[in-house]
Amino acid sequence: MSQSLRRPKERISVLVVTADNMTSELLKSAFASGRKGFTVETLTGTSHKIIDELGAHQADVALITEELQDGPQAGIKVLQKTRDSHHTSAVMLLQSPKPERVVSAFRDGARGIFYRSHSLKSLSKCIQTVYRGQIWASNEDLEHLISALTYLKPIQINNSDGMPLLTRREEDVVRLVADGLKNREIALKLRVKEHSVRNYLYRIFEKLGVSSRVELILYAFSHRERGGN
Repeated sequence: MSQSLRRPKERISVLVVTADNMTSELLKSAFASGRKGFTVETLTGTSHKIIDELGAHQADVALITEELQDGPQAGIKVLQKTRDSHHTSAVMLLQSPKPERVVSAFRDGARGIFYRSHSLKSLSKCIQTVYRGQIWASNEDLEHLISALTYLKPIQINNSDGMPLLTRREEDVVRLVADGLKNREIALKLRVKEHSVRNYLYRIFEKLGVSSRVELILYAFSHRERGGN
């Protein structure tokens, strides 16, 4: 997947979302406090409390733990809210690579998956990868996604008359999403307003029957393999 057009900046702002201060400080230390490249803020508590406070934190990347104070999967609620942000990409921190958790995280907007069992030394690389607009996922994660997609109805690319479902401009949007670009970058590339890109994506999701950018990326790759545009 090619690198996005996002311009490099002196520091990537990271928001660490956890259930308690001990965990947040442990994760924060992984970025080596004071090291060039990152600024780190933390939010702890219940999903409701964190969601209420999200608006005050315009981070480039959010690292969200699966478990918060109100439950073992409460982090998904924060992830879903982060998905609505046009500025923040999300990485989900999972306890283990359970297939249903992996699929749920990507479906709800995660751009990467990191595990507690992984070395914290690789966390900064994960954050940098997601910040650049790319996906951070292991081969096992991808296997879970592909396996889940086999149980979904096949994505239709033509209507009943054999005509393509997507317009040329919508195909352009799909291609740029697959290249790792975010909405505002796609808007600049296509010389349209950002809200127009959101409208295109809404129609594309409706036409193809997908519900996330990850599914759309998989569609784009499979379409290329079949010789599509």
